[in-house]
Amino acid sequence: MSVAAGTRAALRQPAPPSFASKIKNFLRIDGWGALVLPLLVFLILVFILPLFVMLQKSFTDPTFGWQNYTAIFAQSVYVKVLGNTFLTAAIVTAVTLLLAFPYAYLMTLATPKWRTVMLVLVLVPFWTSILVRSFALVLLLRDTGVLNSLAQDAGLIAEPVTIIRTMSGVVIGMVQVALPFAVLPIYATMRTIDRRLLQAAEGLGDRPSGAFLRIFVPLSLPGVAAAILLTFVQALGYYITPALLGGPKNTMIGELIVQQVSTVLRFGFAAALATMLLVTTFLLIGLASKYFDLQKHLMGQS
Repeated sequence: MSVAAGTRAALRQPAPPSFASKIKNFLRIDGWGALVLPLLVFLILVFILPLFVMLQKSFTDPTFGWQNYTAIFAQSVYVKVLGNTFLTAAIVTAVTLLLAFPYAYLMTLATPKWRTVMLVLVLVPFWTSILVRSFALVLLLRDTGVLNSLAQDAGLIAEPVTIIRTMSGVVIGMVQVALPFAVLPIYATMRTIDRRLLQAAEGLGDRPSGAFLRIFVPLSLPGVAAAILLTFVQALGYYITPALLGGPKNTMIGELIVQQVSTVLRFGFAAALATMLLVTTFLLIGLASKYFDLQKHLMGQS
């Protein structure tokens, strides 16, 4: 190609868009895109803006600086609340996973009729207020509640077993709230596993238990990871259930935030606690998304 032809070809190529044109194209909204504007404004007003206000207060209330964050670790009582929060969340996640995994597996084996029944049982908690469920557990688990009364009438125990205001009561209450959030992603992953792989493994001489452990369990790990993430992140911020079923020794960070806002009026310190919780959540989601396709296993997309 001659120099003149190359020059003409270069002149025919469109010029790269300027920065102003890129901004204009980004902000341009067509007729259908305008439908997103009300939702976008709503999210900015009730979600994004409060987050910025919370972050700003954590550094400026009562004075500008890091004092609200350093105060979290300055007193042992706050460090104990943080440790108790993460310990409780870990226990709840482990117990929930131990219950959710076999339940989800049974759903894959059940007939369509029984699978529907099992799915309805999982979804029933979504249709009931968490406050109502927590109060029902108080009536069920208290010293004079149904469980202790039945056990005493049957002669299994002589004195009531204290469950309310203990770690056990908090775990039981939080597990029954978190269980649906663990069952659904695990089941969504398990239902996509081709069971012919298990049959092939058994045909090659492996035992059913070995085929299950070597093939089915590893293939279900993305759903398990999604369930762990959902359960653990939710458990970090629980307030109603620990407040009703726990005691002073089982205080979690959600209760501490409410106490600081409503009783002590330390808004900056409460904002710092909430910011720590938010940052921890983002870190966990970022870490999980590095190894698993969260969009697929949490949103049902391929």
